[in-house]
Amino acid sequence: MAVHKLDFEDFDEMNYQLLAIHTSLEDYRLAYFINQKLPINLKINKNEIHINIKEGETNFSRFNHYDKEKEVSWDLIQNKNEVIQQKRNNNQNLFLNLDMEVSTKVFLLPEFKKVDYFLKIENTDEVVDIKEIQLLLNTIDNISTAYFVDTHKIKSKNNLIF
Repeated sequence: MAVHKLDFEDFDEMNYQLLAIHTSLEDYRLAYFINQKLPINLKINKNEIHINIKEGETNFSRFNHYDKEKEVSWDLIQNKNEVIQQKRNNNQNLFLNLDMEVSTKVFLLPEFKKVDYFLKIENTDEVVDIKEIQLLLNTIDNISTAYFVDTHKIKSKNNLIF
């Protein structure tokens, strides 16, 4: 019987590029403008990214496109969202037993709190010119800036596995 041996270094390899996008656009409008500039067709993915954190649980919107010819996967991911918690005021005062809604901002990648969206491009081995994509994204009027994120500096990498 043959013995199969796994090398964990094979699983450590990251095969994606990540672009940070700063914009005030809604996710569907941003996807529309990206589709016009790049040769892709981002569509809403019903399977949003679900995250459980101490404040509660939330979903981050996701638009994706898979290029069968080049075998490249594109994901536009929301980075900012809100968790609304119901809190009960039990103080002895005029507003006894008042229910309050408290909104807390949460992030997909907390170390990048100023980033609005991420464009994750998987399987980019010499097929996609990342610099050109960055330049094209920066030509969209409502995007303040788009830049590369060093994937080795991301602390919450597990949130990008979906």
